[in-house]
Amino acid sequence: MKQLNLYLLYAWLIFLPEILPATVWMVGHDKPLSSVSEALEKATNGDTIYVYAGYYTEGNLQVNKSVVLTGVGFPVLDGQKQCEILTVNSSHVTISGFDVRNSGQMSTIDLAGIKVLSSSFVVVENNRVRDCNFGIYLSNTTDCIVRNNDVRGVLKEEQNCGNGVHIWKGERHLVANNYLSGHRDGIYFEFVTDSEIRNNNSEVNMRYGLHFMFSHNDHYHHNRFYNNGAGVAVMYSRQVKMTENRFSHNWGSSAYGILLKDITDSHIWKNVFDSNSAGVYMEGASRIILEQNEFLENGWALRIQASCDANTVRLNNFRGNSFDVSTNGHLVLNSFSQNYWDRYEGYDLNKDGTGDVPFRPVSLFAVVVERMPYGIMLMRSFMVYLLDKAEKLIPSLTPEQLMDEKPAMSPLENGLNLYQEPQMAADSMHPASGAVPIQIQ
Repeated sequence: MKQLNLYLLYAWLIFLPEILPATVWMVGHDKPLSSVSEALEKATNGDTIYVYAGYYTEGNLQVNKSVVLTGVGFPVLDGQKQCEILTVNSSHVTISGFDVRNSGQMSTIDLAGIKVLSSSFVVVENNRVRDCNFGIYLSNTTDCIVRNNDVRGVLKEEQNCGNGVHIWKGERHLVANNYLSGHRDGIYFEFVTDSEIRNNNSEVNMRYGLHFMFSHNDHYHHNRFYNNGAGVAVMYSRQVKMTENRFSHNWGSSAYGILLKDITDSHIWKNVFDSNSAGVYMEGASRIILEQNEFLENGWALRIQASCDANTVRLNNFRGNSFDVSTNGHLVLNSFSQNYWDRYEGYDLNKDGTGDVPFRPVSLFAVVVERMPYGIMLMRSFMVYLLDKAEKLIPSLTPEQLMDEKPAMSPLENGLNLYQEPQMAADSMHPASGAVPIQIQ
């Protein structure tokens, strides 16, 4: 009997923190506590800390308990260019409503405004992050949410500039409704699986608006990537869904709407590519479906290298591009079907909406420029016009089998608004809240 009572006492002590009501701590110049670090030290798991408007320079704040840390009136946490500002080492933490600024910078450690380490179910939302080396950084995490944050860096040399939202080794994450600008990459995923990126605006970043590396079974949709140094890159990944995004004004000698490198079994659906050096650049890509996209006024709409195979391009609109399709090989291992090409000059005698003769989207001049880039200077010359016409009649240098056998006679109605930003999707449940993980079809 005595032993049983001892066990009950141990159980009571173990579960007592869960039974006791959570404590609310208030931090501010006229509040019970004057510093954030003091509140973090006094708090226990499940407590809430309110930090009221003010200016706090407390160095690196360590969050080692499961607490809700909420800013009221956007209190400023200033690292004074010396340190990381908020470091989370515990699961079930929420950080919201802060103005986090001026992190330090080191060549050996990735210092961030807000960093989450080896934790789960952490929410970082409704914060302003300014002039931090890395904005929001998650490492070895699961089931986390990063949403409604305004993250702005200061453009520097690439080696001295971090990423807006950086996630390394994670799964089941949601990155939603963030504004990201002035970083090396707006959003960076490496070894991140079963995650979702939606409704973000990533613009004027030094390198990529979004950068994927070794990240599988992810979905990014309803995002806007504007005027980034090199557009968006998806590399060494598989089963990625890229749907209803807008890629625009990514100009430069090595800039793309999307760069696809060594990527397989993925779906690119209902995106708008407008005013990019190249809408989509594919190298080592296999089993990719590109359908119902709009390619509008790009330099190259689609550049498919000879290393690509088993890709399907169908039901897309190609309008106002300098070159619709370009390739560096003659072997054709990809299929084109039922696309609308504004350069198509064929006829439709039976009036079924499909051209009666195939369309070859690779022009002779596109082949010449692929081999000799400086040839672009002759683009509008009358001689180039005559050579392209001759090549259409008697193909010799262009890949003869690269053709759309059923070109559409009029633009396809893909339900896309070409002149405004894509409609943002409504919020849905995230796996961290019990939703079913994204399934790639």
